[in-house]
Amino acid sequence: MTATDGGAHGAHEGPAGDGRTGPGGDTVAAVVRQWRAVRPDLDTGPMEIIGRINRCAALLQQAEDAPLRRAGLSRAEFDLLGALRRTGHELTPGELARETFSSGAAVTKRLKQLTERGLVERRGDTRDRRVAHLRLTDAGRDLVDGILPEQLAYESAVLSGVDGPRQDELAALLGGLLGQLEGRLDALRT
Repeated sequence: MTATDGGAHGAHEGPAGDGRTGPGGDTVAAVVRQWRAVRPDLDTGPMEIIGRINRCAALLQQAEDAPLRRAGLSRAEFDLLGALRRTGHELTPGELARETFSSGAAVTKRLKQLTERGLVERRGDTRDRRVAHLRLTDAGRDLVDGILPEQLAYESAVLSGVDGPRQDELAALLGGLLGQLEGRLDALRT
């Protein structure tokens, strides 16, 4: 097991003593210490970052989003509704896939469910019947507008252990990393 697979399990242990862990340590710190013990010749610095990002993502996914769950929505469905709301205009399924970083098949499945619930409506293109244009219904817009403040409050509570300036710093650091990855990830895969 590596710390980068999001599966670093075990009891929380104390800090590694290298200044790279938070107070009290975390599960990734324990995994890193184990790797350092058996492979001291390797630089585990990248594992400490990627492992923590993956572990945070896994924990956030496990916790689910309480406000969305109460509204009967998954995060992926809310992302589609949110994309239609924040762009302010109709989108095609392909545009929605790009906006939400989803596959076309996943978007099609979710749109079917959201359309059946009366939250999204589709309109055929007058020039090309193969193209659909999607928009929120009034009920869809009201749902997004009603749940967004509650969802943001939930996310603020999740982040409440990190003070405001450190949240800004973390957001900037993650934004820089994301920008680099979005520009280079395909090249790294080859």
